[in-house]
Amino acid sequence: MTRRRVVALVSGSVQGVGYRWFVRGRAEAAGLAGSATNLPDGRVEVVLEGPDAAVDAVLADLQGPRAPGAVSRVDVRDEPVQGRTGFTTA
Repeated sequence: MTRRRVVALVSGSVQGVGYRWFVRGRAEAAGLAGSATNLPDGRVEVVLEGPDAAVDAVLADLQGPRAPGAVSRVDVRDEPVQGRTGFTTA
């Protein structure tokens, strides 16, 4: 099973609307580790790590129809897998 780690910067109206908790729920349901953090510029930084297919599925949900708020853009970059466990929100 191939593992993947991505960092996604989510732009739009995504703070104060439950977006981080939505991401946490989707990530935990998919068995992924990572975090969802509000950034000072209004974006949310999402880190996802785990099986390739699960990461792809949650990435698709970041701007899907059930995502709270209004996502205007998601910029994704791959990073080396760190073997992280658990999911945090800040």
